Amino acid sequence: MAETDLYLPVKRHLEAQGYVVKAEVRGCDVMAVRGDETPVIVELKAALTLKLLYQAMERLTVSDHVYIAVARPRRGVGASALKLCRRLGVGLIVVTSAGSLEVLADPVPYAPRANSKKRELLLKEFNARSGDPNMGGSTRTPLMTAYRQDALRCAGHLAVQGPARIRDVKAATAVDRAAGIFRDNVYGWFEKVDRGIYALSPAGQAAVIHYGGAASG
Repeated sequence: MAETDLYLPVKRHLEAQGYVVKAEVRGCDVMAVRGDETPVIVELKAALTLKLLYQAMERLTVSDHVYIAVARPRRGVGASALKLCRRLGVGLIVVTSAGSLEVLADPVPYAPRANSKKRELLLKEFNARSGDPNMGGSTRTPLMTAYRQDALRCAGHLAVQGPARIRDVKAATAVDRAAGIFRDNVYGWFEKVDRGIYALSPAGQAAVIHYGGAASG
């Protein structure tokens, strides 16, 4: 669909609501006016692009009622795209090749709902992590999390002391979740020797050498 194919369905939709609609008014693809109300502005694009969002944000300087209208994607509009429009306070309209139209979001001010649980988890991880062992923007290397640091502390203790009881490792390293780390053995670094006693696996020995002092930051 061309951008011009979107115009008439959008125009008919707005006129059905009592608006007077005109195209290409001082750079705006569609402008609709109803009495003394704030005008509605719609920017048209065949697909949802960053450029389209930039245009919509610019239109928000002259009207609070700004929509973007795009051709309906074959797989539908993703949840992330819809969430982005809502965060920007921009309405979203999709138009089918048959000329039907659906308003997926109206341009209302975004009022984010605080997620206290996520915030608490962020702060917990931040405070539990020693130092700043990662490089921002990393995507292809394993991240050094607080959990990995605790596992390395346990592994480091075994590397020096040899097989040890969980309670002794916990006391020596101050890793409160040592029992869970040994039990779950997420990284395959530990081997159970006897009840409550663990030793380093070959993978654990390699990890201690590879990460060095990363556990302490």
